[in-house]
Order: sequence, then structure tokens, then C-alpha cells
Amino acid sequence: QVQLEESGGGLVQPGGSLRLSCAASGSIFSIYVMGWYRQAPGKQRELVASITSGGSTNYADSVKGRFTISRDNAKNTVYLQMSSLKPDDTAVYYCNANYMHLNYWGQGTQVTVSA
Repeated sequence: QVQLEESGGGLVQPGGSLRLSCAASGSIFSIYVMGWYRQAPGKQRELVASITSGGSTNYADSVKGRFTISRDNAKNTVYLQMSSLKPDDTAVYYCNANYMHLNYWGQGTQVTVSA
């Protein structure tokens, strides 16, 4: 069992930056593929970025060059550094931990990009 808790969301102006954090507890964090997903009102949840246990990363085309995912296995934490934010980035951002058939979600944190 893994518990995930996101933090760092908020209101930011277009062009601004935010860093999301996801603290994990309850299992061996380092083995999990960690991901950030987002869901905007009226839209399906989509993958934003993911990072494997070995540090390989994957990004949605819409955030490439603007967002960076990283993990600190010593702190059981995964981060999402978001820069050059756009109104289209407005969504609830969810942390995900996945290992084989195991899949866990956090409660989500709201990110609003607006002037």
C-alpha cells in the first residue's frame, strides 16, 4: 500500500512557475514508476509526465520543454517543476505510483493559471 500526498498547487499568472511535490509513504518508493496526471473540467485525465525507478522520463507533447519531472528516492518524493505556464495548464494535478499490477493515486492539487 502506498499513500500519496500532493502539494504546491495554487493560482499563478500566465508565464509563471510552480513546483508540485508528491510525498509517498507506506512502501518501497524507489521501485515505482511515478507519474503526474491532470484533469481539466469536462476533460479526461491525461498523463503529464512520468519517471521510472531508473530516472527515465516521459512527457506529454503539450508540456515538453516547459515541465520537468524529478524524484528523490531518499525523500520518497517526486516533483513536477512547471514553467511558462499557460491557461490551458489549469487542472487538478494528480500524483500516481505504479508497479506491475499496483496503482495508487493521490487526492490531487489544483493548479489555476489566470491573469
